[in-house]
Amino acid sequence: MDGNRTFSSDFTLAGLFPHGRASGLLFAVISVIFFTALTANGAMILLIQVDPQLHTPMYFLLSHLSLIDMLYISTTVPKTLVDHLVGKGNISFAACTAQYFLYMGLVGAEFFLLGLMAYDRYVAICHPLRYPTLMSRRVCWLILASSWSGGALDSFLLTPITMSLPFCASHKIEHFFCEAPTMLRLACGDKAAYEMVMYVCCVVMLLAPFSVVVASYTQILLTVHQMRSSEGKRKAFATCSSHMMVVTLFYGAALYTYMLPQSYHTPLKDKVFSAFYTILTPLLNPLIYSLRNRDVVGALRRARARHG
Repeated sequence: MDGNRTFSSDFTLAGLFPHGRASGLLFAVISVIFFTALTANGAMILLIQVDPQLHTPMYFLLSHLSLIDMLYISTTVPKTLVDHLVGKGNISFAACTAQYFLYMGLVGAEFFLLGLMAYDRYVAICHPLRYPTLMSRRVCWLILASSWSGGALDSFLLTPITMSLPFCASHKIEHFFCEAPTMLRLACGDKAAYEMVMYVCCVVMLLAPFSVVVASYTQILLTVHQMRSSEGKRKAFATCSSHMMVVTLFYGAALYTYMLPQSYHTPLKDKVFSAFYTILTPLLNPLIYSLRNRDVVGALRRARARHG
């Protein structure tokens, strides 16, 4: 195969669904998760926009988290569902590059935003009197700009390096979308530059935000432990534990995907771990961060009363 052709040939996605009776059930489950995630995140954005009592830094950041979740689940799942229905998994080089670029940018933005949102909760619980100053509107916009800029930088760095490699082996992608480690396995030639940039990006975009999350919630739990109210302790611990569960799921799956050596990877493991943070997290975020919150429940009641 000549050099030009290796850069322009189409790929074939193996897909997420196994062959057999279970594929129909799995297709139905993923479809329900996808549409529920879109509905829940869309409802959160709308509710935060229309209810003045939710015009706070925390909900401002949550609305953008919901937007990111809606966008990045839409870069992978619709294609996966359509491929299953038509029985084909073809994807052009250009479409694969676009999917890779959008996905890396959006998931990178979420890595940063989740870390900075943990800082917001730390300030709110540990330094409540300084909260209006430390989380001013200007700071919120800086957090948002930093998250989107970090994700965009990730895309602009990794996409050209990855997609310029010659894909001279099989063009079958053993995955349900064009993800970095899977694409790397298809490539031949010198991968040293890619691996170095990927390692640096992972340290900055995964370990740094996750360290902020762990440090923030550690301080929060220590502060909560000193509370005199047992009811306040119980509610705070319940909230923190559910937040940490989702964050650990998201970062843990991503750390496996991007930082473990290739020898630890198999196609099945890659699909499972990727499904955790690309499909389940956009569903869990609005449920854990928002819909269990009293402020959001109150806003839903007010919205129903206005339109009842």
